[in-house]
Amino acid sequence: MLVYRKENLSTLAAKVEGAFGDRLLGKEEKTLYVQFSVKAADAKSLIRFLKDSPELGFTYFIDCCGVDYLKYPRPMPERFAVVTTLLSPALGVKVQVRAFVPASGNGSAPARIDSNADLFAGANWTEREIFDLYGIEFTGHPDMRRILMPDDYEGHPLRKDYPLRGRGERGAFPVYHAIPADQAPKD
Repeated sequence: MLVYRKENLSTLAAKVEGAFGDRLLGKEEKTLYVQFSVKAADAKSLIRFLKDSPELGFTYFIDCCGVDYLKYPRPMPERFAVVTTLLSPALGVKVQVRAFVPASGNGSAPARIDSNADLFAGANWTEREIFDLYGIEFTGHPDMRRILMPDDYEGHPLRKDYPLRGRGERGAFPVYHAIPADQAPKD
């Protein structure tokens, strides 16, 4: 059973600030965890440091999600962010790494960040989901393709500039209806 130890949050903050210093864009101390903000280029090295550092031991991948700040009420460093949440069983605390990912310029190169699938197997599918729904590509990912939307689907439906009612694709999706068990064909 994991015992949460809030007193270790200050130890975590001191170690990360000592190692990454001016590469940190920000630090927010929450009730149950600390969130560190960095540029996309620094995210993987911070996550590797958190995992491989024996005194920190963030060996448990909890989640990874995407954020689109396009219509956010206050300015953010970049349009997109990828937030990775890890747990240290040794310290009994969680950490979040919020990596700000620049949007693509003029439709040329897509938004990109390094994959963490080689560090945590659990990052594989969450990174594919972020790619599918936000269009953020993960460099070095072993299988960077759609996971939720059809392969030929154009666009990324969780982006803030995606039309609320879609682009007319609703009628093109196949509809499956459940068949009551007593009416299902017998093998």
